[in-house]
Amino acid sequence: MILQSFTLSASALLLVLSAVLFIVYVIFGSHKVFSRLDHLLGYCTFFYSSFLKPHSEDNSSGQQAALESFYKVQVAFPSRYRWHNFCVGIDPPGQANVYDATRKRLLCGREDMLTLAAAQLKFQAKHGLWSGSKPIWVDVGGGTGYNIEAMQAYLDVPTFFAAVFLVDLSPSLCEVARKRFRRLGWDVMVVCEDARTFRLEDHLGRIANARPTIRALTEYGSAHASVVYNADLITMSYSLSMIPDYYNVVDSMVRLLAPSGIIGAVDFYVQSVVETTGRNYIGGSVNRHVNWLSRVFWRAWFDCDRNGVATNRPGQDYLEYRFGTKKILNERNYLLGGIPYYIFLGCHCERAFARTQALLETVDASCTESPPLSPAKGHEIALPLLPEPALPIEIRSKAYQFAIINLSSNLPLPSTFYQNNQGRIYYDEHLSKHTRFNHDYLYAFTWEDPRVDQRLLQISDSDTILCLTSAGDNLLEYLITASPRRIHAVDLNPNQNHLLELKVAAFQALPYADVWKMFGEGHHPNFRRILTDKLSPYMSSQAFQFWMNNTGRFASSTSFYDHGGSGHAVRLIRCLARLSGLGGAVKELCRSKTRHEQQEIWSRIRPMILSRTLHWALVGTGWFLWKAAGVPANQRQMIIRDSTDAPFHDHTDHRHLTDTTGEAMWDYIVNTLDPIARETLLSEENYHYLLTLTGRYTRRCHPAYLSPKAHTKLSHPKAFSGLRIHTDELSEIIQRFAPATLTIAIIMDSMDWFSPASIDASTQVRALNRALKPKGRVLLRSAGLKPWYVGVFEKEGFAVRRVAARLPGMCVDRVNMYASTWVMTKVGDPSSVGL
Repeated sequence: MILQSFTLSASALLLVLSAVLFIVYVIFGSHKVFSRLDHLLGYCTFFYSSFLKPHSEDNSSGQQAALESFYKVQVAFPSRYRWHNFCVGIDPPGQANVYDATRKRLLCGREDMLTLAAAQLKFQAKHGLWSGSKPIWVDVGGGTGYNIEAMQAYLDVPTFFAAVFLVDLSPSLCEVARKRFRRLGWDVMVVCEDARTFRLEDHLGRIANARPTIRALTEYGSAHASVVYNADLITMSYSLSMIPDYYNVVDSMVRLLAPSGIIGAVDFYVQSVVETTGRNYIGGSVNRHVNWLSRVFWRAWFDCDRNGVATNRPGQDYLEYRFGTKKILNERNYLLGGIPYYIFLGCHCERAFARTQALLETVDASCTESPPLSPAKGHEIALPLLPEPALPIEIRSKAYQFAIINLSSNLPLPSTFYQNNQGRIYYDEHLSKHTRFNHDYLYAFTWEDPRVDQRLLQISDSDTILCLTSAGDNLLEYLITASPRRIHAVDLNPNQNHLLELKVAAFQALPYADVWKMFGEGHHPNFRRILTDKLSPYMSSQAFQFWMNNTGRFASSTSFYDHGGSGHAVRLIRCLARLSGLGGAVKELCRSKTRHEQQEIWSRIRPMILSRTLHWALVGTGWFLWKAAGVPANQRQMIIRDSTDAPFHDHTDHRHLTDTTGEAMWDYIVNTLDPIARETLLSEENYHYLLTLTGRYTRRCHPAYLSPKAHTKLSHPKAFSGLRIHTDELSEIIQRFAPATLTIAIIMDSMDWFSPASIDASTQVRALNRALKPKGRVLLRSAGLKPWYVGVFEKEGFAVRRVAARLPGMCVDRVNMYASTWVMTKVGDPSSVGL
């Protein structure tokens, strides 16, 4: 009785609200006002059906009856609809309008999921996956058909697909979907059926140009062949959490999906990061953690909505277990306080097939520069039972080792194996050595001169190069000028590699105009759209997560180059110019046509940039040197030691020197900048400092990789086939290369980061000697004129040669940041064996 009275009161309240809204409409007579009130009524309907309306059926009567009780809402607004029809001559909005209008705001992520799925399909079509035929799409739990109509924004649904099926268990929602497709004039098959029993074979008469595929397997390993019809795309939009027996539904999707098919899902989740610890196949865990208070609140909320999230059913976990992860996003809908939801894009994960073995061997061989093993013959061979590898385990890549562990545990491979491009090598993102960078990169652009690298090394197409990633600018120039056989890009900071992935994807997917906007101007107003629609098929899941969380770095009013560690310096210079009234002088400096003119303007700006007060308060501090310039403590010590004429007696001398007055760093900066202003012309050739002063490049002055000619070369489908991206310490990667396989190692100033007190430098130099071919070369730069580790190279079988020394007043290259440049040539074996 109490419940009935409460329900009647709520209904009466809604009727009163309807009358008030109608009066407002009559008084103001505005279609726009009425439209807003109509949306409000829709939300009232949603609130009533979710929290107030007594359901006539429960789960004991079956899932279909429970769904009908929930979705077949009977709210007493007929008089209001008749008034609206009489006043404006428009048919009254039905339940479809109420459902779609409310879910559009409450169910976020559907458009993003469709965009990602469409991008993958277009990628497959571009690479001729279907051989002239068309794909089949099955939308499971499709409800009113909103998803299928929304897909039209990304693909031409009627012409792109051979057939489209909507499967849902609710007759009310299916009827709404049929009306939608009749209005659109689309031939979409709406099937009111349990998703567990749906089979395409039952609807063959509606499939035009469908492709029969031969599958020589079943879930239980039988080897007989059967002709079946598979879906090339399966989508589930907020339906999985509404299905009690979701395990069987997901299992049926595994059978329904074509071997090269894509499955996309978006749904709510409530999960602690602890629950994902140790899972290396989930494709990244950024934003996955939901705090305790939010978990309690949202489970209570979803319980009122009959949503399976309330019972902590791990639908997301099971998708990640049954399918290989291509992309995963964990997001929040802040309309009602941060509702957690995920977007999943997956594919078949073959755990025990010969082609899986072949993939592992190929990736491993390219990571370690080892010859691949011959894959075992046969259709179904479990990898843990393979013969012992011919190569010693210490030169197996970490990706291979983790993959074998997963397969032996019947788990999917790490997500990097399921990407369209296997250039990014698996790494454990939870390790402290990676998380210490706080989800950000230090360098938005590279501070080494690639023109000097090419002159010193004479890189050719037969070289196998190991280099540090940094911002990726230099290795792109190596690809343009020399096209080396292989480049191994290494960086301990995952975010630097995310930046490199973005640049690679941009060249593979975007026209030159978009690439220039992103990396020439540092701004693209439609970055989020092109990230999901164009770039996503070319990126790893982790890199895609990172850039989805940082779309504002391109789309905001600031420049992309204002962000990251180096962005501190870029923003500081522009801020100082504004405060000192020298903003115009800085612009004149960057437009100077001659060095003489540039030198005159520099004399006006110099007191601002080389201010002793600013240097003492900020620039010379250890914090700023690390955060903005990427100068670690050990490298700072080398600068102080050179300034005080206190050289190392040997590599065991690790006395700590202090620079209490800041004079050492002051002299170092002066010796860097003054020669640059005198010897190089910023407007024509020195894009490094042009970018630092202005936050962007110009058409006249930019890195070589941003030229139209470079775009033509780098946009070739195989331009990056020889690129491998490693996320680890340099020494870890070097030790896993097969002996005598590298020809060049470009390690920038990384040796400066080592402490003389540790054995890390000796370990890395010996590993380099082992991995390099005879006469292989190491190019490095140092903040010291004669670094302490030069003796380590000599001891470990290298001939050392200093090819540049930046003495006071000298300019050695367009950056002039380092005191010395060295080329170490392998001439013998290390003095001691073993690593």
